[in-house]
Amino acid sequence: MSQWDKLMDKILAEDPSLRFADLYKALVRMGYTPNQPKGGSSHYTFRKPGCPPITLPKHAPVKKAYINLVSEAVKAYLEVEQDG
Repeated sequence: MSQWDKLMDKILAEDPSLRFADLYKALVRMGYTPNQPKGGSSHYTFRKPGCPPITLPKHAPVKKAYINLVSEAVKAYLEVEQDG
């Protein structure tokens, strides 16, 4: 199993050990564009055409609610990948 598959499995399982870097890597690979904060904010906003934006704080630990947002994005991504 590839590292990408393992990461997807951890996100879908909403593993609490996930770090911001893991979620960042997954979102970028799925086509989201990160918007780095300016002015002292620690929140990154990820945007992708046709998808709602996802905002994540860059601190540890990542709360379950944020992992859940990325998990939902992964589910949508996998559905599109299987269809086409």
